[in-house]
Amino acid sequence: MRVTSLQAHERGYAFETFLKRSFDMAGLTAREPFRNTGEQIDGSFLLGEETYLFEAKWHSAPTGVADLHVFHGKLEQKAAWARGLFVSYNGFTPDGLSAFGSGKRLICMDGRDIYDALDRQIPLKAVLERKVRRAAETGRPFIPVRELFDQNGGSR
Repeated sequence: MRVTSLQAHERGYAFETFLKRSFDMAGLTAREPFRNTGEQIDGSFLLGEETYLFEAKWHSAPTGVADLHVFHGKLEQKAAWARGLFVSYNGFTPDGLSAFGSGKRLICMDGRDIYDALDRQIPLKAVLERKVRRAAETGRPFIPVRELFDQNGGSR
């Protein structure tokens, strides 16, 4: 809640720190933000045997297709086995998700997903595993937590 009162630039860094701590608490061996020549990566973590790079955005508006393409382009420049998680606190535009398409090497998460997982006490690792599986099954990069878990904690 404190993060919401920060200035935009500080809020973004605080959001990255919150996510890194969340990944660490979930046992996902997170790495701090890092730079490669000409690019910034907000961090990485391990899910199972897979390495995920992550992008964290906390903008005032939902994320559109341009930011999704930029991050996917970063993934395309990495090893073929690298995957990605794009976390947009204010969600994604429906047109942006549609234009981005399916079958990409990344999954998406929004602030509502974080809230729903915390509120329902669903472990972050379980959320990510379910998102990965459903993305593999459907090709859709973003499926909300409320669609992935029914009211009793079971799966759909």
